[in-house]
Amino acid sequence: MRLHVAEAGDGPPLVLLHGWPQHWWAWRRVLSALAEERRVLCPDLRGLGWSDAPPGAYAKEQWAADVVALLDALGLDRVDLAGHDWGGLVALLAALGAPERVRTVAALSILHPWPRPPAPSARALVPLAYQVPLATPVAGAQLLRRLPGLVRELIRRGSHRDHRWSDGELDAYAEVLRAPERARASSAIYRTFLARELGPLAAGRYAGRRLAMPALMLTGAADPVVAPALIAGLDRHAGTGAHTEVVARAGHFLPEERPDAVLAALRAHVRRGS
Repeated sequence: MRLHVAEAGDGPPLVLLHGWPQHWWAWRRVLSALAEERRVLCPDLRGLGWSDAPPGAYAKEQWAADVVALLDALGLDRVDLAGHDWGGLVALLAALGAPERVRTVAALSILHPWPRPPAPSARALVPLAYQVPLATPVAGAQLLRRLPGLVRELIRRGSHRDHRWSDGELDAYAEVLRAPERARASSAIYRTFLARELGPLAAGRYAGRRLAMPALMLTGAADPVVAPALIAGLDRHAGTGAHTEVVARAGHFLPEERPDAVLAALRAHVRRGS
């Protein structure tokens, strides 16, 4: 399988993983600054961006295995690893599964593997309602292929009210997902999560596992999907280098909405691992 990787800079390796419905370009606003001091690698996850999109379940553990295999292919023994959205969960799972390969780990706009779900309520479920139609076999893929406006609207609704996206930025994500194989992959991502992964995650699948390296989690104060409460408790499952931060005036898409805050947080975080 081929993975597409965007790369810039020279120095100690830093791998940045994107989430859905995006690809490597989600890091564009922090990439140049980070590349002044690091070798920055931004892979497209299997099924997204310009990486191969073979049939499959798109389990998050498989994505984590892909990341470790990518490090092998590139000859990288140990890296700083960060991710946004699904990429953040994948970064944490890779750090749990191959701690010898990850020097520091950071996750943005995603829950950690030890969630304490809020009490069920209609209000809490509304921001997640999009996942069910996307996960529906056949129909989910057709939605992405025929209604690119859905992706554009999901990104707008997930952002802080003051952030403005250009049509070109939104199209850069929506149009790639119209390809049949990528639409099918996107549907599988959510179908597998809802049907196979969410229950075990909530039931404590990773309860006996701990992060062995400095860990950072960020979320936006106005994130409609990952409220600040969902990143609480990281310190109980990591060492003394665990930090959580809430970014003001930000929704779900932190690297694009608040690149200044993300850049500062990542720089401070990787220094703590030195």
